[in-house]
Amino acid sequence: MGFLVLVVRIMGRISTFRSYQFLLLLAATFAVIAFYYFGSERHSFSSTTKRIRQTQQRGEELNVGEESDISRSRKGSSEAGGQRYHALMMFTKVDRSVSLQDKFRVAMLSMVKLAHFLEGEVLVLHFVSDQVSQELGQRMLQEFLQDAPFKYEVSIIFHDVVELTQKLFPIVEAMQKHFSAGSGAYYSESIFFLSVAMHHIMPESLTRIVQLDLDLKYKTNIRDLFQEFDKFPPGAVIGIAREMQPVYRHTFWLYRKENPNTRVGEPPPEGLPGFNSGVMLLDLSAMRASTLYNQLLKPSNVAKLADQYRFKGHLGDQDFFSMIGMEHPELFYSLACGWNRQLCTWWRDHGYGDVFQLYYGCDGPVYIYHGNCNSPIPDD
Repeated sequence: MGFLVLVVRIMGRISTFRSYQFLLLLAATFAVIAFYYFGSERHSFSSTTKRIRQTQQRGEELNVGEESDISRSRKGSSEAGGQRYHALMMFTKVDRSVSLQDKFRVAMLSMVKLAHFLEGEVLVLHFVSDQVSQELGQRMLQEFLQDAPFKYEVSIIFHDVVELTQKLFPIVEAMQKHFSAGSGAYYSESIFFLSVAMHHIMPESLTRIVQLDLDLKYKTNIRDLFQEFDKFPPGAVIGIAREMQPVYRHTFWLYRKENPNTRVGEPPPEGLPGFNSGVMLLDLSAMRASTLYNQLLKPSNVAKLADQYRFKGHLGDQDFFSMIGMEHPELFYSLACGWNRQLCTWWRDHGYGDVFQLYYGCDGPVYIYHGNCNSPIPDD
């Protein structure tokens, strides 16, 4: 109403002005109207085909989480109703760690630099975060996306870590004692079993999602990773790459001692080296539909398998997937090692130097580097 009062006052004085003064006054009036109506709605950037918007609102698309729609898009793409590609990252306690911030910078800048999507397609990035880290993440993403060369749309959704943990705890409580390092340890928190029960937490409208660690560097278009879903064999619910160190040769040591001819913990291609959860494709629809997978989530069955394999781990969801993969490999689609080229060599210097290279080797192109255990990632 404020600008209307201003207009009335101005128009009341029109008769006292000459014609050229009237035109100037009229132009000023329209400028005021434009400011009130459009000034706060969006910011225009140099390119007419790209824009970046930031809002705070409840996520309507998934009815879950808080959406911070920081997008950079080709004009009209969001109205096209094209396919959405969902990817999720853990983003907790990042405000306390410069190292995590640096890793996130490398991951996001390499992702947006090489990504390319078709007209109307949308990349939806989900972040599980605490409030302080969310505020930091929004600032960092604004910086990363503003100067990005792409023309597709990116939608950002933040999920509150406390709310998700409350939903997860009843489902994963029983397995935490088998796959956690102990009270207070990083992976002992329920949220780090999110991938195990994602199909119960996310709405049914979300059918596929990729979960990614922060310490990655992308060497190819991330859209290509989503195409791996189409390669899942019948019965597979999760796509995941093998572990590239003798981690599970060590963790299954007692079972291996009791079963000297087992493939469990043996190196590829004939062995079962376990999985690494740095890059995971979760077919949520298949997870919901799989009777076998959901039976394996029951506390009694988790305890039975852990006892059978003499298993005690500390790596959260990765341990769970590796253990059930020994018994039911048909639940998993094996991603090529180049989609999660792990760089950690810790076990080479801690008792397994003689067999280390049997696990660490990875032939073929590298699509994603994984700088696990703070390993340096090669420069471009």
